[in-house]
Amino acid sequence: MRRANFLAAGLIFLGSLVSCSSDDSNGTVNNGSLTEVTDTARNGTWAVTFYEDDGNNETNHFQGYTFTFGNNNVLTATNGTNTYTGNWSVTDSDSSDDDDNGSSDLDFNIAFSTPASFEDLTDDWDILETNDNTIKLIDVSGGNGGTDYLTFEKN
Repeated sequence: MRRANFLAAGLIFLGSLVSCSSDDSNGTVNNGSLTEVTDTARNGTWAVTFYEDDGNNETNHFQGYTFTFGNNNVLTATNGTNTYTGNWSVTDSDSSDDDDNGSSDLDFNIAFSTPASFEDLTDDWDILETNDNTIKLIDVSGGNGGTDYLTFEKN
């Protein structure tokens, strides 16, 4: 009996070692807390390096634009000639109807009213990954079931 208990304890210990992950700052995935994600977005300027709308790569609509996630939830996109202003926020969306696809319960909310290509970014995106240099987002449409992906990388 003692040997069975020792063996079970050893297996539990080994299992805990295998399932532990490092929280090092050089890790690639860090969904973080609401405050961490908000602070990350506010730190610096960003570029859209990937935008896929329902299977269509539309990244080119945002080439040359710099995005700034400012205070008071002001989102600015500028290319030196055109400047568009929208809103952004990070909110906790702990609802059971979210299709998280492995993402956190945080939503990265973006809203632009103009131009049409920027309106496509308007959504409550689920966060796939954040770190100091990358914000990867996903949205699964409730209507047609299409999936959109949006990646910002720090300039």
